[in-house]
Amino acid sequence: MTLAVCADVGSTYTKAAVVDLAAGVLVGAAAAPTTVGSDVLHGLDAAVAAATAGLGVRDVPWYVCSSAGGGLRLAVIGYEPLVTAQAGRRVGLSAGAHVVHVAAGRLGAADLAALRAARPDVVLLVGGTDGGDADTITHNATRLARARWRVPVVLAGNGDVRAELTGLLESAGVPVTAAENVLPRIGVLAPASARAAIRAVFLRHVIGGKRLSRGTRFARLVRAATPDAVLTGVEVLADSIGGDLAVVDVGGATTDVYSVLTPDERATGPGREVAGSLWRARTVEGDLGMRWSAAGVVRAAAEERLLTPGEQDDLAVAAARRAADPAFLAADDAERAVDARIATLAATVALRRHARGAATGERAGRDLRDVRLLVGSGGVLRHAPADAAGRVLAAVLGDHAGGWALPRAARPVVDTDYVLAAGGLLAEEHRAAAGALLRHHLITH
Repeated sequence: MTLAVCADVGSTYTKAAVVDLAAGVLVGAAAAPTTVGSDVLHGLDAAVAAATAGLGVRDVPWYVCSSAGGGLRLAVIGYEPLVTAQAGRRVGLSAGAHVVHVAAGRLGAADLAALRAARPDVVLLVGGTDGGDADTITHNATRLARARWRVPVVLAGNGDVRAELTGLLESAGVPVTAAENVLPRIGVLAPASARAAIRAVFLRHVIGGKRLSRGTRFARLVRAATPDAVLTGVEVLADSIGGDLAVVDVGGATTDVYSVLTPDERATGPGREVAGSLWRARTVEGDLGMRWSAAGVVRAAAEERLLTPGEQDDLAVAAARRAADPAFLAADDAERAVDARIATLAATVALRRHARGAATGERAGRDLRDVRLLVGSGGVLRHAPADAAGRVLAAVLGDHAGGWALPRAARPVVDTDYVLAAGGLLAEEHRAAAGALLRHHLITH
């Protein structure tokens, strides 16, 4: 067998999987607590040792992604709120970032203070189509240079001034990586170059800067931010099934939604998005989670009128208990039922927001009617009995009151083996194996 180790270093747990590259199947898997308090390598090595135990192998390649230490915090600075700033935000989300700040227009003293307060790991500086406005992005680059900015900057705006502004920032000591314009023309969103640049900056600056490990080995092992790896896995899976799909990942602090849609002529019609359409997209709902953000789930569900009469008070108490103790584990059927209810509400609200376009800034929303596969992910679904996890996804697919177009014939499935991240990690070097892995564990298995 030709094997590879794929590992995700999460905020709470580190998950390791051993993949048979020839067969495209898992042959071993294990998890260990993430050891952020000491050195994340301790937890990573423990998870890999447990996953490979009994296989009699050594010197296999490792493919690692990480969201430990809060993942990748991104700020976006653009020209106009509904165009380049929005385009930059969408690109940042697709790169696996948690977008913590968005600014538009010329930066002033108060704007710079707000940017610092957001504590980004990376700044995505965009603005102007190619050949369009150059004054705003030039002003903002100059402002960062004069402020002795030291957080890495990805410059992905008007291509006509790219070289000039790269030199300006470099001469001022600002760590800068140039990329192609995220919005080269109105209505055309080009995320690939900026997404690659953000990934490179994350690996070069952010992982080492978070002091998650004492040496350099961890930084050498990590290949992507976890959400970036997952989105790549979702893209490979969509290519494998030849159709639209969606993923809802219910976590302790956030609920992430990914969707891959087939482009159509509406992207170039009269009603097209001026900030462009991102057919492979991710949104992050920071107020929806099973533990840290459980109270936000109850508030959002009440606003969406998803709660039954008399349910809110008891559910709010249960959510507050979980938020106060993120390590809380449901110990009986009643508590497991509460967890399932919170998961159902989080997934439903997150899909509503994603489809309406509220989280992506798309005026027309995202048309999910042709989604063929709805994948559920997150510990609450992976560790639940199959019938309980199935009921969560069935509720999402039966949400007729959310103001969004339901998938007409979607098959629900849970990523119980946690292969989306592994598939994304393998995609660049072993795309056939990645596709086979995802098909086996999410479609045929």
